[in-house]
Amino acid sequence: MNKIFSDLADLLQNIIEPGDRERFLPWLFTWLGFIGVVIVFYFFGGIIWRGIFTNEILRNIVRIVWPFLVPIVLFKVLFEYYMEYIRADYIRKEGSVLLEIKIPKETNRSPLAMEIFFTSLYHTGSVHMIEAFWQGKIRAWFSMEIASIDGKVHFYIWCWKKWRNLIEAQLYAQYPNIEIHEAEDYTKSVYHDPEELPLWGTYFKLERPDVYPIKTYVDYGLDKPDLKEEYKIDPMTSVLEYLGSLKKGEQAWIQILMQCHRKEKLIDAEFFSFKTLFNLFKLKDDWKVEIDEEIEKIREESTPKHKNKEGEVIPGFPHPTPGEIETMKALERSRDKLPFEVAIRGFYVAKKEVFNPIHITGMVGSFRQYNSNNSNGFKLGWYTDTDEPWRDYKRKRRNFMEKEMLKAYKLRSFFWPPYRFFHAKPFILMTEELATIFHFPGGVAQTPTLERILSKKSEPPANLPR
Repeated sequence: MNKIFSDLADLLQNIIEPGDRERFLPWLFTWLGFIGVVIVFYFFGGIIWRGIFTNEILRNIVRIVWPFLVPIVLFKVLFEYYMEYIRADYIRKEGSVLLEIKIPKETNRSPLAMEIFFTSLYHTGSVHMIEAFWQGKIRAWFSMEIASIDGKVHFYIWCWKKWRNLIEAQLYAQYPNIEIHEAEDYTKSVYHDPEELPLWGTYFKLERPDVYPIKTYVDYGLDKPDLKEEYKIDPMTSVLEYLGSLKKGEQAWIQILMQCHRKEKLIDAEFFSFKTLFNLFKLKDDWKVEIDEEIEKIREESTPKHKNKEGEVIPGFPHPTPGEIETMKALERSRDKLPFEVAIRGFYVAKKEVFNPIHITGMVGSFRQYNSNNSNGFKLGWYTDTDEPWRDYKRKRRNFMEKEMLKAYKLRSFFWPPYRFFHAKPFILMTEELATIFHFPGGVAQTPTLERILSKKSEPPANLPR
């Protein structure tokens, strides 16, 4: 019982007090505005209502509805504050760990191995009412990261501590020769200092609706088991070569945040979302329905129609173009995969004496090989620059966005508080698409600064004396 009152006191304190300095002005203006509205309606309410609603019947209706509407609005605000608080507390208690994966010199595994690994992470989670609305329990999310520190390329996986054993077991099952170590967070050495350590952050988003898949490793032929190493074309080598081209004093980070996708339910506490209420009446998985609708739409567009003697429209035989055929194949293939909600962040950080804006362009361009004219691809999303610098007085707006983006990256926060959907919306990627943009490359990747394990693990001799 003491814990309940303590949590309630902390919640009210977070609402009443401003918190950190960056959020002081929004907090101050919010409360001043609320107090101002209350004062104005208290003294001039009658005049305002008569001025807005000249019709007496409408004015009477508003007077009747108003006492019921205000409690609903207040309940919505307080409920959202409450859910944000208990969820943030649940995330804090779970704890997190950052794992670094070191790959051997020879990794003769196709991205299919990584796709199987991602499939093992698809857990929608079983949550009952008490866990959701009392403990703040939420679905787990993961962060797949590739970082270049002074030109040296590293692979990382961030997760909750309780997921560590599962992740290590599934990775070793697909890649027996890798090494996994708990690593110190590489982002700790970076702080916001626009004079000495300028930085730039961005999101990547899809060019078309996420029902259309990107160009995957299957399209590049990496799913063929008999393909020789010298004939392989790995699309991820462009990203690795870009990361490996950085100089001392430069850093580039790529963060792929992922969470299993499922229909929104009332258990997600989205009572005021029309999407949640609409999903209650859906009988099938939403992504499969959307894929089927897109395939049918392409078939209808490729089907010629003509009229008979009676004037009736008779559909002919479909004649899809080669591009439409490839699009339908990709859609049907992705229909059998498991979907994840995804957000992709990119960061470039460098000391002022070596900061090179061309490397920002290089980061954006390193994702172009995943684009396809017939289906989907990546493009630049929101970024920390301002489009109109002359409107950013003393760089205050940009400084604020850089600080918040850096905090969000360090916390790996996107799907849940405190940086839920911060300047971006998640999109859907299937396991095949995820395995394309994040997997451990084989010998085809010749990036010299990609750290690999030089020695090879083997079993001890059977006749070794004890």
